[in-house]
Amino acid sequence: MKKILIVLANYYPEISKLLLQGCQTKLKELGYEFEILEVDGALEIPVAIAYVNASNQRDKYQGYIALGCVIRGETSHYDVVCNESARGISKLSLKYQLAIANGILTVENFQQAIVRADQLQKNKGGFCAQACHNLINIKNQFNIN
Repeated sequence: MKKILIVLANYYPEISKLLLQGCQTKLKELGYEFEILEVDGALEIPVAIAYVNASNQRDKYQGYIALGCVIRGETSHYDVVCNESARGISKLSLKYQLAIANGILTVENFQQAIVRADQLQKNKGGFCAQACHNLINIKNQFNIN
């Protein structure tokens, strides 16, 4: 059976729950099994994926989905978290040819996050499930393990 690991940052639990619901719905529709690995925040997502990739569990998953949310605050910390989490995910994807869909929302406020996370609105969790599926298909097309 096809299996995906969802790495879920729970810094904003209400947003994470909505993202996860949309993602799970789409993955089931696409015929995937999935497991969920929870981390504290967006910066921990690429680290967690790297740990899994370095372990004896790596062949268990065809792809990864990173879900979480970063909301702009009063300091430059927002920019650091957005940039470094995206950079970490991209580096892992490129270095190890991993199918990783980045569903870390980067928004100005909580309301923007709700709109993007809710599966009845923009459904970014579902979008990421589809993106991961598409990356897996591309890997398979070129016989990349």
